[in-house]
Amino acid sequence: MNHPPTQGARAVTDSDRIVEALDQGRNKRVRKLMAGLHPAKIAALIERLDHERRDALWQQVDAALAERILPHLRAQPRQQLRALDGEDSPDPADAAAAGADEESTQGHLQAVREALAEGRLKRVGKLLNRTHPAKVAGLLEALPRDERRAVWSMVETDRAGRVLTYLHEEICAALAAELEPGELAASVQQLPLDDLVDLIQHLPSEFGAQLLTATTGRRRQQLDALLSYDEDSAGGLMNADTIEVRADVRVGTVLRYLRLLEALPPQTDMIMVVDREGRYEGGLDLIALFTANTETRVADLMHTDVKAIPVDLPAVEVGRLFGEFDLLSAPVIDAHGRLVGRITGDDVVDLIREDADRTVMQMAGLNQEADMFGPIIAGSRSRALWLGVNLITALLAAAVISRFEATLEQLVALAVLMPIVASMGGIAGSQTLTLVIRGLALGQVQAGNLRLLFNREMGISAINGVLWALVIGVLVYLWFGSAMLGGIIGTAILINLLTAALAGLGIPLLLHRLGIDPVLAGGVILTTVTDVVGFFAFLGLASLWLL
Repeated sequence: MNHPPTQGARAVTDSDRIVEALDQGRNKRVRKLMAGLHPAKIAALIERLDHERRDALWQQVDAALAERILPHLRAQPRQQLRALDGEDSPDPADAAAAGADEESTQGHLQAVREALAEGRLKRVGKLLNRTHPAKVAGLLEALPRDERRAVWSMVETDRAGRVLTYLHEEICAALAAELEPGELAASVQQLPLDDLVDLIQHLPSEFGAQLLTATTGRRRQQLDALLSYDEDSAGGLMNADTIEVRADVRVGTVLRYLRLLEALPPQTDMIMVVDREGRYEGGLDLIALFTANTETRVADLMHTDVKAIPVDLPAVEVGRLFGEFDLLSAPVIDAHGRLVGRITGDDVVDLIREDADRTVMQMAGLNQEADMFGPIIAGSRSRALWLGVNLITALLAAAVISRFEATLEQLVALAVLMPIVASMGGIAGSQTLTLVIRGLALGQVQAGNLRLLFNREMGISAINGVLWALVIGVLVYLWFGSAMLGGIIGTAILINLLTAALAGLGIPLLLHRLGIDPVLAGGVILTTVTDVVGFFAFLGLASLWLL
């Protein structure tokens, strides 16, 4: 039974909801609520608002709606809002941004921050709407969190999903949380399935559940199938939008079938040929199809040189195959040989870019998904671990030096020359380390060629060690007038360069065997080895020969 509102209470109106959303900075919701109101009601709301809220609300009104609202306003507010629109008309800065921004994220950033500072969100919205989603994502990541939220509120819902796919995980999750469930679901409906799968996997589970619930029909079935595969496998990279034909049909039949489709899937360069059970048999190149006689059978045109990729093949191996064979797309099959999808070049480019980002960040002990403008405490916590590891390694090197305190007190020149030995070893070791890590990633370092690689690296280090030992030995003799000191540092550098080559080769191999990413831990361990061995060799020889 429905009861009337109690005295003093009143029903919450759309106008109240608009004001509430406006105060919360939820501009997408403001625009959505206004879309369902008569212009006269919006005009009445505008006239009730204070000056600041009125201007903020007007920033969310597009040109078409504005022309319908203005006639319902009294003269004074109408003139004020028209003046506000006049200030928001294109100026030379906008024109420069429109040209430069297509190529320059810096131009976008400057124009957006200036518009935000002036409270001119309409200009921000216009700039975002003519900008590619990838550039919008880059712009969002380059903004402080408060400004990022304001800019995100001006991204239209139908483009928001595409922008989310280009964002790093931490920022993507934070901005997805700014959307209402209905908005989030609506924003991803036009995404290709592989991009939607990636987005669901990167978002927190509650958001992924919302997107799954909002997806129905055949698209939901395909989505469930793709989500069943490991994210870092061919199945996790592929899309299910394949076009399939059988080998016994004629070209004319295939062409008529293609004309019935609304459009070809993106990145389509060939049609998959399958048998009656759906097993992959070969590929039909589109150029060959369009230029062939309509009576020619598909079996006479298809090619089998593009081998199908197993659905459980690791993603890194997929990237290697695309690089080796210059593939634009490739079919993916299950354990029974049935075609389950295809992988396209854009997916592999994304994979390579993410691996490169991860490698660069891990070399510094950082999380590639970290927000550049995230909270200070969270950022300091994430870096504290590797600073602690570095402190431990530095203390180990210091402990070695402390063993030769008496030697250092008697000959100050040793303290001056010590960094040279450690630095030369570190550089030589990092060269070998980088070469081996790259070889492991590309599959070029294997058990069958380890001896050859060992001999080569040790040979290079021996030659360079002797060369630079002589050079530094002569320089030290000329500097300090001591042939013995020159011989000691030369010998120490030779020992350290040979050790560095051995460590640069052995550390990544050992870490790889243990299942630890060599990029993440290799540099720290190598630095410790070259510092400790370099200091020990130099100071130990000095203790034996000089004192």
